[in-house]
Amino acid sequence: MDANMLGAYGKWAAGLRGGELPRLSFRRDEFKSVAVWRRRALARATELLAVPETGGQPRARVDKRYEFDGLQIEELSWQLPYGPRTEAIFMKPAGAKGKLPAILALHDHGGRKYFGKRKIVRLPGRRHALIAEHQREHYGDVGWANEVAKRGYAVLVPDAFPFGSRRIRYADVPDVLSGGRREKNPEARREVLEYNDWAGSQETVVAKSLFCAGTTWPGVFLAEDQRALDYLCGRRDVDAERVGCGGLSGGGMRTVFLGGLDSRIKAAICMGFMTTWRDFLLHKSHTHTWMTYLPLAPNDLDFPEILGLRVPLPTLVQNCNDDPLYTMEGMTEADDILGGVYEKAGAGENYSCSFYPGGHKFDLEMQAEAFSWWDRWLKDG
Repeated sequence: MDANMLGAYGKWAAGLRGGELPRLSFRRDEFKSVAVWRRRALARATELLAVPETGGQPRARVDKRYEFDGLQIEELSWQLPYGPRTEAIFMKPAGAKGKLPAILALHDHGGRKYFGKRKIVRLPGRRHALIAEHQREHYGDVGWANEVAKRGYAVLVPDAFPFGSRRIRYADVPDVLSGGRREKNPEARREVLEYNDWAGSQETVVAKSLFCAGTTWPGVFLAEDQRALDYLCGRRDVDAERVGCGGLSGGGMRTVFLGGLDSRIKAAICMGFMTTWRDFLLHKSHTHTWMTYLPLAPNDLDFPEILGLRVPLPTLVQNCNDDPLYTMEGMTEADDILGGVYEKAGAGENYSCSFYPGGHKFDLEMQAEAFSWWDRWLKDG
């Protein structure tokens, strides 16, 4: 407690709640009915998120269609009421017939905002060197979205705000922020690295501006991910009753909010993004983006309980023992919290948590477990 993110103020901040469970924690004795609790907790979470209006199901345009890697691939884009067009990749096994179970694959943050969906897919042609490095470091040198599609899934991978096609451009902000930078050779390694550094430094500006607009970063994520989910569920080749989502790191954080608040997600996997608000407060807020934080939420729900709003729907959490983004104490406490929520709801068999050796990743071993788990809930019943 002596060495923490707030120094001499850490003990005071950690004790503001006096050791009581959050007001809307299902673990509190007064909550007996899952339905009654969820109704109240969902209403409060929705209020805190301040989700912006993003229109209805987007009208997607197919920009390219081809076969690659045993998959039928569509490069899509759609226009939300604001910002540049959202680009996305849709893939399914070549020759697949009928309605398929589906996965909304959520890309990571990784300090690399120049790229979004490209971080977790494989497309024709040579991979950008930085994408290759990223996939070797975090994904066992594969595009995991391709790998799960090959198992018989329809998979959609959209760019999130503000990544990839949705990134903020130098030319659209004042010179006081851009420093007069302009994109000259956008795919050049040096320029991509420079953009990623610049975009990282702008997160505080973006977060403050979103707060001034009356919304939150998690609220924007949820809104845009729900529009992508609208599109995926509306496809004629998708079984809307068998849809899952998941992602590593920032994709895991997006899974917490989307999986927690949207019951269309029948099987959610949070990969490498699970701990408690206390862990963030005292130990790890410096390792995380502004995108994570939801003002005032800790008074009502601990971080794992946001994902727990989906109980009794199936949920898998995957952690890594040496992940520098969390403490082991925080990860194990989060497991106890989520496990407790599911047990109290009489759905303990629908929750699972795994711990793997090594650092922040979603490697081949973790993918094998995740894909088999999706098979169990979205294919086998």
